[in-house]
Amino acid sequence: QFPFGRRLPCDIYWHGVSFHDNDIFSGQVNKFPGMTEMVRKITLSRAVRTMQDLFPLEYNFYPRSWILPEEFPLFETEVRMMKDSDPSWKPTFIVKPDGGCQGDGIYLIKDPSDIRLTGSIQSRPAVVQEYICKPLLVDKLKFDIRLYVLLKSLEPLEIYIAKDGLSRFCTEPYEEPTLKNLHQVFMHLTNYSLNIHSGNFIHSDNVNTGSKRTFSSILCRLSSRGADVKKLWSDIISLVIKTIIALTPELKVYYQSDIPAGKPGPTCFQILGFDILLMKNLKPMLLEVNANPSMRIEHEQELSPGVFENVPSPVDEEVKVAVIRDTLRLVDPEKKRR
Repeated sequence: QFPFGRRLPCDIYWHGVSFHDNDIFSGQVNKFPGMTEMVRKITLSRAVRTMQDLFPLEYNFYPRSWILPEEFPLFETEVRMMKDSDPSWKPTFIVKPDGGCQGDGIYLIKDPSDIRLTGSIQSRPAVVQEYICKPLLVDKLKFDIRLYVLLKSLEPLEIYIAKDGLSRFCTEPYEEPTLKNLHQVFMHLTNYSLNIHSGNFIHSDNVNTGSKRTFSSILCRLSSRGADVKKLWSDIISLVIKTIIALTPELKVYYQSDIPAGKPGPTCFQILGFDILLMKNLKPMLLEVNANPSMRIEHEQELSPGVFENVPSPVDEEVKVAVIRDTLRLVDPEKKRR
């Protein structure tokens, strides 16, 4: 680590949070300029929605979304029209603050009038989405998938998807949302950083059990039940590629303004975390994209009140070490010289 920068050039610069570090004129940086802005909830929703307008059938993997506060009247009108045309439709919506992470500030509602239109929504914009009420359950629990995607270059567009990811489980058996259980975060929200505070959270030494498992262990279970796992993978790959295509035009604008063509500058690559939910019919739905997915391979365990220690997490280690190893192999500058 070089907290104050370094004078000699490197082959690879590995940054913590963002691209900007002024003295890089060569080598490769593990961040794209503008990526953090592009995958925020509102920007991502806008980019995907632009594509949904053009190619509705190709981009049907992202829940119907509205941007608050600016589209609140539109949200009210559209929900009312849909309810009028289909009285049996009893939707649930999930409100996600634009800059929130780790489940912070997320809540579920049944009707537009339930939105907390206090000062916070004005100062803290959000996305409201149709909540997916029929997720695939494993052991009666809802879970999501964190997949790691390497964007190796924008021109030409080069994308790699890690063969394994993490499955992060809720800690209370799932029931479809009702007014009585809307607030039960351990049932509805799959965020690891929320569920770790649940009394039911299980830190496992085994990739097949516990509250965090490998995605491959889930695929094995699905395959043993006769599910078409090949099709599922193909749908996931398609979702990842189409999402990145939706982000590419604006990413290129950021890239060209920071690294103008013809001037010396680094090239970029970046590991993204894709959060995906599987529906009961095995259709993958995109929840969000994370520009800085955690690469920690241990978890905190509370020994006594307020006293924590770091304990290795075999599941994280199995998936993340491979992701970083293969990323470094793919961007390895030595390869070109050999």
